[in-house]
Amino acid sequence: DFFLIFPGDPFDKPPCRGCSSYLTEPYVKCAECGPPPFLLCLQCFTRGFEYKKHQSDHTYEIMTSDFPVLDPNWTAQEEMSLLEAVMDCGFGNWQDVANQMCTKSKEECEKHYMKHFINNPLFASTLLNLKQAEEAQHHETAIPFHSADDPPRPTFDSLLSRDMAGYMPARADFEFDNYAEWDLRDIDFVEDDSDILHALKIAVVDIYHSRLKERQRRKKIIRDHGLINLRKFQILERRYPKEVQELYETMRRFARILGPVEHDKFIESHALEFELRREIKRLQEYRAAGITNFCSARTYEHLKKSRDEERLKRTMLSEVLQYIQDSSACQQWLSRQADIHLQTAPVPQHFPSLSTGRRSAPPLNLTGLPGTEKLNEKEKELCQMVRLVPGAYLEYKAALVNECNKQGGLRLAQARALIKIDVNKTRKIYDFLIREGYITKA
Repeated sequence: DFFLIFPGDPFDKPPCRGCSSYLTEPYVKCAECGPPPFLLCLQCFTRGFEYKKHQSDHTYEIMTSDFPVLDPNWTAQEEMSLLEAVMDCGFGNWQDVANQMCTKSKEECEKHYMKHFINNPLFASTLLNLKQAEEAQHHETAIPFHSADDPPRPTFDSLLSRDMAGYMPARADFEFDNYAEWDLRDIDFVEDDSDILHALKIAVVDIYHSRLKERQRRKKIIRDHGLINLRKFQILERRYPKEVQELYETMRRFARILGPVEHDKFIESHALEFELRREIKRLQEYRAAGITNFCSARTYEHLKKSRDEERLKRTMLSEVLQYIQDSSACQQWLSRQADIHLQTAPVPQHFPSLSTGRRSAPPLNLTGLPGTEKLNEKEKELCQMVRLVPGAYLEYKAALVNECNKQGGLRLAQARALIKIDVNKTRKIYDFLIREGYITKA
């Protein structure tokens, strides 16, 4: 009898029972002994080797793969060698496949593989069934909800690590009930424990299990609702109007009961209701004004804005009369109005009458300060006006640029978290770097 044995590493086959050498095809297998199989090399078989119950007159099988399977010119061993060579060298590298096989040429390997393993109708129908099964699995267009995995470990003292304050990446948990294990460290169950002591120890273990369950419950709530990065959650929360934000804040305590999907659906439905009510109110205002098309509505909105601005100017005198007796309050009001008309935040230095009474500090003299030679003219002007030494400016600039590159953008709040100086100076540095293109807004 002839049987196909897939060739592989010779060390995977059991050695010859007679001489303990590694078997090479063809070899002999006793049909009456075993398991385990009783295998002999041809040399031991011709000598009539016998061992324990095995006798030389037992029926036997010749184990070989030297016979055709798919092609008369290809043996079973060559078929397996071809498949192993394609797996090792990759599909299409036929020259390397031929070099590894040593018995066939590049053209023969390519032709045989394409004919019997690629263009074979039996294999083609099998692949078609697999493709149809895969398409059936992805027939639905809806994306199922999956809980977020544990976040990656942020770099120590990075902005992300500060946003995730309280999260311990090595333990994949939060700083909650950190000493639960302390109650178990001295517990040891021994045979001579009294019943009361044994029950007490069991109660301590039960309490510890309940604390572990509470840990897992809190972690699951925070992970499912995306609260691990609190800063990111707050940014997403601010996308709603103020009225919806108040509802969000009120309903947050019920989120753990509804679940993440149902809670988001509830908030989104109320946000949509708010938008619809506001749109209905706006359309009712148009109808009350006799407007019947959207072109007229745009004109109406433009004229309404102009009327509101004119009404504000007419009421300025009545507002200033309230502060006429208080010179300080009057100067503050005039300064605020000047900022509105000039569309600039600071009050110009050449309007001392509009200032609040405080003299501005003179520009910083950069002569001889270290780092001045590394600044361009615009940066020197910024350091003079903000009164910031060049070395500190270069350090702040490098920190903001690095954080912007990591996050893909930077917000003013993030800049203030990195730079622990006066918030007004931080804003000026942030605006300058945005204007000059060193960083981008998130």
